[in-house]
Amino acid sequence: MTTQTNPRIAVLDIGKTNAKVVVLDSATGTEIAQAKTPNAVLKDGIYPHYATDRLWAFAIDALRSFAKEPGFDAISVTTHGASAALLDASGNLAMPVLDYEHEYPEEIRSAYGKLRPSFEETFSPHQAMGLNIGAQLHYQKKAFPDLFAEVATIVTYPQYWTARLTGVLSNEVTSLGCHTDLWNPREGRYSSLVDTLGIRDLMAPIRSAFDALGPVLPEVAETIGLTVEVPVYCGIHDSNASLLPHLVDRAAPFAVVSTGTWVINFGVGGDLDHLDPSRDTLANVDAYGRAVPSSRFMGGREFELLSAEIGPVSSDDAGGAVATAIGKGIMLLPNVASGSGPFPGQQSRWIDAEGASVEERHAGVCLYLALMTEACLGLIGADGPIVVEGPFSLNTTYLELLASLTGREVIAIPGSTGTSAGAALLAGVKPVPGAKKVVTPREIPGLRAYRQGWCSAVA
Repeated sequence: MTTQTNPRIAVLDIGKTNAKVVVLDSATGTEIAQAKTPNAVLKDGIYPHYATDRLWAFAIDALRSFAKEPGFDAISVTTHGASAALLDASGNLAMPVLDYEHEYPEEIRSAYGKLRPSFEETFSPHQAMGLNIGAQLHYQKKAFPDLFAEVATIVTYPQYWTARLTGVLSNEVTSLGCHTDLWNPREGRYSSLVDTLGIRDLMAPIRSAFDALGPVLPEVAETIGLTVEVPVYCGIHDSNASLLPHLVDRAAPFAVVSTGTWVINFGVGGDLDHLDPSRDTLANVDAYGRAVPSSRFMGGREFELLSAEIGPVSSDDAGGAVATAIGKGIMLLPNVASGSGPFPGQQSRWIDAEGASVEERHAGVCLYLALMTEACLGLIGADGPIVVEGPFSLNTTYLELLASLTGREVIAIPGSTGTSAGAALLAGVKPVPGAKKVVTPREIPGLRAYRQGWCSAVA
């Protein structure tokens, strides 16, 4: 263990693709140790499910190693959303933790569509597959009634891992408020679906993400090799973990554009009155229990696909190619990745791109991504400066176009690690300001007319 003047926090960070355990130093906010493993989906059993025992063994091995060097004083947890664990009376899994990409039979999906509350109650749009936890629970209850009858407690996914570490059962609002259909974010309570499904008595008590639930269980502590009591914090949904450091050190209103496979947009300080569920807008719930208007599109996946199609360019700054693309009207219309985003049902196509160079097409892609982000921010009424984190924070062309389109300051944070840093903050590791790039709005010749033409083509 370390000294109390310089605590270190171990974070169990389970993403949909990979899981990791990291240790962060409170003096610098940086990761000083990391172990990583793929997050496999098992296809055996009653339905596709996560390899929770394999993940547990990985986490224990990593914590055992890190307890020796560099040491840690607390544990926090963050995981992907859209998952819940169903526990029996002994606290073990009554049913496997369902993979949210599993598609249910049509009759079950149709029946659930008649049960789920209105968007005006939950601010949770209909999602494909099992991305609404309510749909998962309905499926598990109807398809496997005998197994579901053994369920004594339902916990959200980060809290499954904190329960294994501490024995304390809990739920937490960032996971309950993540398009589950189970939460009423405006009133800060469960939605009517909880009673419709008859599961209110099964839901574990709600605790704050910042709560220390208790020390590591003695038998787990012995396995890890802990010599003193180590507190475990309640845990948080991963997108909200990325948002949390900005909530701590920045006053509303502002927007956060978190980029990766998905571009997730948060309108901090906005309201819920104008969200359109048909255009991939929703409310997330932050670590303080407040509803945050949100929108998304699969921008990182689209950039990856387009880059493979177009080929490499010499620099991420298309430079003069932007002016050429604007002048020639070279446009890319949505959607490269279907099934999400602000323009549903659209089929991607290029306009006036025949004979365009690699650099001009790359510029067209940057224009497309900036216009899509602007549209997403407009749908959630985002205001104030725009913080961009993740891979797009390194794309100078995108940043300059976004600043010009919105007329707002864009703050790029290239070094943002997001989820682990936010989860460590629950245990007291303060965010350390990293390198950032501030892009102020400037007039780009022809961009306003280009934008008008793009919007008309999309419409």
